[in-house]
Amino acid sequence: MNSNGNCGRNDNRFSKPNRIKSNREIREAYAQGDKYVGKNMVFWLRRGENASLRIAVVSSRKVGNAVKRNRARRLLRECYRTNRKIMTGTEDIVLVARKQINASTYKEVEKEFIRLAGRAGLIEKRDI
Repeated sequence: MNSNGNCGRNDNRFSKPNRIKSNREIREAYAQGDKYVGKNMVFWLRRGENASLRIAVVSSRKVGNAVKRNRARRLLRECYRTNRKIMTGTEDIVLVARKQINASTYKEVEKEFIRLAGRAGLIEKRDI
């Protein structure tokens, strides 16, 4: 075990403090109306109390059956997890999967995630 308390793992995990768990906070993001639409996802921002680059991932039944919805959520969580270190800001993020995500590769989804985060001001242009 190292000084961080983890067993040699890097601190690039998707842990509970990085998640939005409250349905109220997700509804607040929708109500604020700050969204960026892509082919595979809709990127909503939530500003306000307790906002700190946390994330919620949503996929409705429009995306497909349970297997497709779970894959969509996994792809979006992984995009956030791997790119969190280059993101700045104090907004929470709600990612809503769109049906087209089923036909996309991880690289395509990640590229779109970075583009939408850049448009939202969470990634500086020099980091893209």
